[in-house]
Amino acid sequence: MKKLIVAAIVLALAPAAFAQLYKYTDKDGKTVYSDTPPPGSTDGKQIRINTAPADAPKSAVAKDKELDKGRKEATDKAKKADNEAKRKADNAERCANARENLRVAESGRRQTRLNSKGEVEYLDDQEIEANKAARRADVDRACKES
Repeated sequence: MKKLIVAAIVLALAPAAFAQLYKYTDKDGKTVYSDTPPPGSTDGKQIRINTAPADAPKSAVAKDKELDKGRKEATDKAKKADNEAKRKADNAERCANARENLRVAESGRRQTRLNSKGEVEYLDDQEIEANKAARRADVDRACKES
């Protein structure tokens, strides 16, 4: 049954597919387009025309592919937004921690560290200043990114 329908459609469209168009200039100098060659003249030019439809409707499969592509793009966009929000939150937390470490270093309290034996050692003035400078650099680095 399908073959019969396809054959009928092909036969119906066949004359349009083989149609010829001629372009020539008549005795008055006007350009003429016709489906018959110019009478008694050889200056006619045969023109090929495209008989295919300009925009064929999309199939259901093509529509589904477009929808899937749109969904995937939306999912990717949402993932990127989530990742960006997480990155910004991590940077803000890193900045807050660096500022707190700087506040502690500049508080005026005695600063300590553990030596290789696990014993507490107090920092001298030079080490305290180096620690403050390091904490300021940490703040600059961490807060610049957020």
